[in-house]
Amino acid sequence: MKIKYCCKNLKQGSKSVYKAMKSKFPDIKHKKRDCLGSCKACSKGCMVLFGKSEQLICAPSAKKLYKELKSRIG
Repeated sequence: MKIKYCCKNLKQGSKSVYKAMKSKFPDIKHKKRDCLGSCKACSKGCMVLFGKSEQLICAPSAKKLYKELKSRIG
């Protein structure tokens, strides 16, 4: 399992999610990319690409994104 983070989105608030997820789930691959190509979602809130299918997960805040990722991981 892997989670991809947009570097531009990290500056908009998802950096705390990246740090928290990396420390809580070290066995999951956490990758930062310059741009994930989801600029509309990126500009509206926090987002990541999740899993092998690279499903886009968006949330209005970093806290909600973190909760959503935790619920999907289990």
